[in-house]
Amino acid sequence: MTDVDLRTSLGLRPRPDFDLALPAGWVRHQVDEASLQAMVAGLRRRSAQAGNPEGFAAIRGLLERSFRDMSKQGAFAYFAATDDDPATLWVPASLVASVRRAEPHESLDSLVKDLIREEGATALRGDRRFVRVEKSRIVRLGTESVVNHSIMYLTPFPGSGRRRALQLVAGFGHPLDVPAEDPSVRALIGLFDTCVSTLRWRPATDDLATGVQS
Repeated sequence: MTDVDLRTSLGLRPRPDFDLALPAGWVRHQVDEASLQAMVAGLRRRSAQAGNPEGFAAIRGLLERSFRDMSKQGAFAYFAATDDDPATLWVPASLVASVRRAEPHESLDSLVKDLIREEGATALRGDRRFVRVEKSRIVRLGTESVVNHSIMYLTPFPGSGRRRALQLVAGFGHPLDVPAEDPSVRALIGLFDTCVSTLRWRPATDDLATGVQS
């Protein structure tokens, strides 16, 4: 039974689904075992073509850990470059979708105020539908350290009374000697900002027709 079937049997409304304009070759996936194995198979194939089996072993471990983390965080979908096409934009990055819920009897307004006051959140390119928070930290990747850059976007679900929000988290890494203002880093940030700014909610009838998970 899917989450949509369960919510329907309980008399609950399905979560509204959405569309994004994605980079070339980027695809939406469910956070499940089938998606993980498909990603591993694609990674194995590309590593073999590049003659880098050692790299496959290391990246596979990171990929499996990433899936575990997404599951723990309640992610229901992710977007990444997985389409084997010459036009695909292959960048080591992803965009993960999950649901952010308010505390009982509260709205998300207090959370948004805290994000603005404590973490410097801003509207996305002046669009007040979205709250945007950018962060970076140093993490270990195998035997090396890299900068992990993340951008969180929040926007309320239609009809939720501002008690539930779609949370999109973009993540990518770059070497320690590459500053945050480097053109390559700013280009990736701009890419994600553009993608999220294209978000459009699907009509409720589309949610049921396409089996959207909640």
